[in-house]
Amino acid sequence: MPNEQPNIIFMMSDDHASHAMSCYGSAINETPNLDRIANEGMRFDNCFCTNSICAPSRAAILTGQYNHKNGVRTLGDQFDSRQTTVQRLLKENGYQTALIGKWHLGHGGHHDPADFDYWNVLPGQGDYHNPTMIEMGEEKVAKGYVTDVITDLSLDWMKNRDKEKPFMLMYHHKAPHRPWEPDEKHKHMYEDIDIPEPYSFHDDYEGKAEAAKEATMRIDRDLMKRDVKADPPEGLSDKELKSWYYQRYIKDYLRCVASIDDNVGRVLDFLEDEGLAENTIVIYTSDQGFFLGDHGWYDKRFMYEESLRMPFIIRYPKAIRPGSTTKDFALNVDFAETFLDYAGVPVPDFMQGRSLRPVLEEDTPADWQTSMYYRYWEHLSKEHKVGAHYGIRTHDYKLIYYYGEALGAADAVDEYREPEWELYDLKKDPYEMTNVYHDKSYEEVIKELKQELYQLKEEVQDTE
Repeated sequence: MPNEQPNIIFMMSDDHASHAMSCYGSAINETPNLDRIANEGMRFDNCFCTNSICAPSRAAILTGQYNHKNGVRTLGDQFDSRQTTVQRLLKENGYQTALIGKWHLGHGGHHDPADFDYWNVLPGQGDYHNPTMIEMGEEKVAKGYVTDVITDLSLDWMKNRDKEKPFMLMYHHKAPHRPWEPDEKHKHMYEDIDIPEPYSFHDDYEGKAEAAKEATMRIDRDLMKRDVKADPPEGLSDKELKSWYYQRYIKDYLRCVASIDDNVGRVLDFLEDEGLAENTIVIYTSDQGFFLGDHGWYDKRFMYEESLRMPFIIRYPKAIRPGSTTKDFALNVDFAETFLDYAGVPVPDFMQGRSLRPVLEEDTPADWQTSMYYRYWEHLSKEHKVGAHYGIRTHDYKLIYYYGEALGAADAVDEYREPEWELYDLKKDPYEMTNVYHDKSYEEVIKELKQELYQLKEEVQDTE
């Protein structure tokens, strides 16, 4: 491994599910430029977030810590930028650092981005068209489509950087976040075809916890006119209406993804043209997964697979074999440690993840993680009403505990629900259609999983 510190480009979108990427076998779209990263590097098939919602995932990535440690458990918590972060440690060790695009961790005081030589971010969620941007504290309106704008700004920063130093650029897209507004170039994609409906589209939640039945993020019931941009035709049956809503939703979502893919291609081409590709680590991920009609839903939050799973593809020609894949677990709390490891910067003891470098270089340690801990804190928050829960996922099983209380979390509703458990046998039931928690043949499995779950809680110090 060379001593030269690599450049790092960390590309992150918002709500881009891995099953809407052709390198992950998507049945609904093609992403040729994202596929370039996967084909020229490694694809992680088991990368997971530790809390499937925007701000908490971003805080975990910056700090290498779980949300009960970094203070951002829900959307109602703002990030304290005085914390030690990956960008601070890189900057202290010779890197130029920049953040361009979505921040979503608060503004003003100690909540603005810190330890970046340059930052230019969207306020809150930001707008798709002619977005307001906050450049180093000053608000400006940028003309154009947000995905193009963020890319233009990122390319400009790289062109004007100090070429004597390595750099770390966080290139963060708003898309494909709700309300899914495509650009002019892509707005007619998919007009003449029907997008296939997912396997679990008509899940009736039979046997699942009440939390699944109560959640208000159903395609057929909870999407708004601002999401689908039209009123449905009259005279449709319930099934036809659900399909109509799905087609309106998923096509705009995929059109937004297509714009991301085009713009990622621009960045990859720039690296090639500038002779930077060989010594630049390029990562593409999303802050969490997303339901693309799976279980009849949009949005995320649940520990179910489509929400839990993050895309994670990474290219570094000097160290990562092209076309490699892994089923080894990776978590968003591992990203910071990975960047530091490749930069030759010591990983501080407070970080709770583990560098992915040995996995990337196909030398996975014998003691690599085979289970992961998840916790969603935002109990019954107003719009989506997903019950707070925590759980464990192994290679074979997923055990989820809906504990039924807000426990003081911001944005949570103080309404008690009877606690419930769910267990999914991921080998037999990869789409998580059948809760087998009450099946007596799984009693020993449940006992072992609970023991490991509470051991993980102890290890990550989520014990209050």
